[in-house]
Amino acid sequence: MVAAPPPVVLAYGVGVDSTALLVEKVARGEAPDLVLTADTGVEKPETYAYLDVIGPWLRSHGIRHEIVSYTPKRFKHWPPYYSLLEMALTNATLPSKSLGGSSCSLKYKKAPQDAFLRTWQPAIDAWARGQRVVRLIGFDAGKRDTIRYTHAATIDDPLYDCQYPLREWGWDRNACERRIEAEGLPVPPKSSCWFCIGMTPDEVRALPSWCLRLIVLVEARAAPRLRTVEGLWRKTTRARPGRMSDFIRWEGLLPAAEIDAIERDAPLDLIRFQDVAASIPLEERPTMREWLDRFNAGLKEAA
Repeated sequence: MVAAPPPVVLAYGVGVDSTALLVEKVARGEAPDLVLTADTGVEKPETYAYLDVIGPWLRSHGIRHEIVSYTPKRFKHWPPYYSLLEMALTNATLPSKSLGGSSCSLKYKKAPQDAFLRTWQPAIDAWARGQRVVRLIGFDAGKRDTIRYTHAATIDDPLYDCQYPLREWGWDRNACERRIEAEGLPVPPKSSCWFCIGMTPDEVRALPSWCLRLIVLVEARAAPRLRTVEGLWRKTTRARPGRMSDFIRWEGLLPAAEIDAIERDAPLDLIRFQDVAASIPLEERPTMREWLDRFNAGLKEAA
């Protein structure tokens, strides 16, 4: 008896490259068995909006799409938290990329996808047959993704056969955009967390006020513990300051008085909240989301 082929999973970041890869694979009659998206909780608002575009398209082609997220299991004395933003605020730190690492991508993107696949029967069956699950990755043939691919290609994962079709086809980002447009779909925005070091000044300028306020809060909360970096953009260059908060202030994206109030009051209020939460049994403990809702509500009232 001929063994069934291994299942194919697309790691879908809701960006240009992975959308072009998806569209072209379907057009070639090679639709993935599963499209898997990891939600960090702090994707750009436009990225979440694009899910309302691609969702119906996926359903019309009969493709299963699952959205997964990292779920911590141990909270010690902390209020429970469930997103990259809430983690940073809880631990008074910045995303690891701003500190020179890469663990935020591993923890909030790769790990939840791996966890889901460990419970997905087609993957379980393939591994039982001694096969590797095929994982499609949307690295294009451009210079930036070539650097990422060069590193990724050195990793041998016994559970996954990672494939990079865009590179095989020689597609760069412009080719990906053209393919999406040819499908009749709008081109998605660049996929990234809205407080990632990779955000450009223009992308920060385009953020809604609630994102800007939370950027100020993240940097203010982390400031006492920072030693080697200034803020989310690490260190000041000719192009931009090390702190996104300084850029927001200098550009007038938020009123200076509002920035001052956030930096002065919010971290102290958060610490008080954490101290109170520590004395409450875990099953009754308020979550970090509840504090953030109160923070955002207070800013709306003050506006």
